[in-house]
Amino acid sequence: MICPYCGEDDDKVIDSRASEGGLVIRRRRECLACSKRYTTYERVEKSARLMVVKKDGSRVAFESENILHGVQAACGKRPVPEEDKLSLVRAIEEELYREFDREVPSEEIGLRVIARLRELDPIAYIRYASEYYDFRTLDDFADELSDLQNRARNLPNQRNLFPDEKG
Repeated sequence: MICPYCGEDDDKVIDSRASEGGLVIRRRRECLACSKRYTTYERVEKSARLMVVKKDGSRVAFESENILHGVQAACGKRPVPEEDKLSLVRAIEEELYREFDREVPSEEIGLRVIARLRELDPIAYIRYASEYYDFRTLDDFADELSDLQNRARNLPNQRNLFPDEKG
């Protein structure tokens, strides 16, 4: 590895750690020429590209950035930290590469995003679900909101998202 400080190609690895489920390796290095330390990151290359099978039967290469764009759009101006969004995308990407060999249906990706958004932020979940499920009427929204509200009531220590008119 070429030292970013002195340009020499003589270093030693001080520490290596896997992160993001083993897909990224973080290495702390020390240059033997100038004794300065720096960090490098190595991303494990996936041998076979995962293909997404769209609803119309077409196939496109899997790109985690597409999931991130959808999640960011759903979160909009919600108070959801960017790191939480990135973590959601990384978790889904790791699951897909672990569970599918070559192809994954787009519906499967959407369902995983929905499940994680439901836990992360209920408003972002509704926004994403309205596109994913292609809501056409207010009744579609009402049904989904009712389902979401019922789920929240069944969780211990969960505050009510839609307080009763009396409360």
